[in-house]
Amino acid sequence: MDIQTPLLNRLFDAGLLIDTGVDGLYGRSGAFEDVIARFETLIETFGGADNAEAIRFPPGMNRTHFEGSGYMKSFPQLAGTVHSFCGCDRDHMNLLKCMAEGEDWTKDQEATDIVLTPAACYPLYPTIAKRGALPEGGGLFDLQSYCFRHEPSKDPARMQMFRMREYVRMGTPAEVRAFRQQWMERGKQLIETVQLPVEIDIANDPFFGRAGKMLANNQRDQNLKFELLIPVTSTAKPTACLSFNYHQDHFGATWGLKTTDGEVAHTACVGFGLERIALALFAHHGLDTADWPEPVRKALWG
Repeated sequence: MDIQTPLLNRLFDAGLLIDTGVDGLYGRSGAFEDVIARFETLIETFGGADNAEAIRFPPGMNRTHFEGSGYMKSFPQLAGTVHSFCGCDRDHMNLLKCMAEGEDWTKDQEATDIVLTPAACYPLYPTIAKRGALPEGGGLFDLQSYCFRHEPSKDPARMQMFRMREYVRMGTPAEVRAFRQQWMERGKQLIETVQLPVEIDIANDPFFGRAGKMLANNQRDQNLKFELLIPVTSTAKPTACLSFNYHQDHFGATWGLKTTDGEVAHTACVGFGLERIALALFAHHGLDTADWPEPVRKALWG
């Protein structure tokens, strides 16, 4: 697949993505959005019968919850905070002067109570914990949100702002492990339905620093994370388009999530990188959806 004209340039030329001048920050055309909408409908044909509770959070989350999640211990390089001007009239005049002279105008900005959401599930755990103990059989939740990760790149599959669709399971270890296994099987079948090549492999999160290497090794050793890989911009290095994660009791202990019998709840999730999946479809089937294989069009458009 490693073609001479980069996929990103071809997407720009076709008007499917819109260049904003910042790597990893793109506008999307109606055709691009339609593919994502159709794929989300396809996801629901596989998971809709499970009757997950649908919740939609905004792309920003409570800063206190973000701090309590421990995200900065593991991924400080990816986080994005929201800052605003908090000065007086004099500070405002200095700000405008700095902008006019091309100097740093951000020095009087202060952190607000909002942090950009790093993963769709992060606002969920404290929200559900406030309800009290989980009901018999645990909980199942359907999420979708724009997320932010600071990793600018020319690779269109590594956007800084992107959408993540998730199903999150909370309950006993046996319940959440069964959920993850079921979605590993479903995920493969789902992607094969739209005629994309599939490989599932063990993986780890991009933990920061020296301590992060140990965390990554532990994650792999315990089979806590798997990814569904599809070639998007490279056949040698396929892109993770779905992830299947078993958190053990990490979020349960962090937020006080309890099962109906008072035990610390375990959690697991399946995450769909919606832009990455759309990119994979365009990369493999062409930039004009009218020319896509008929079985793919039928799966997405009926």
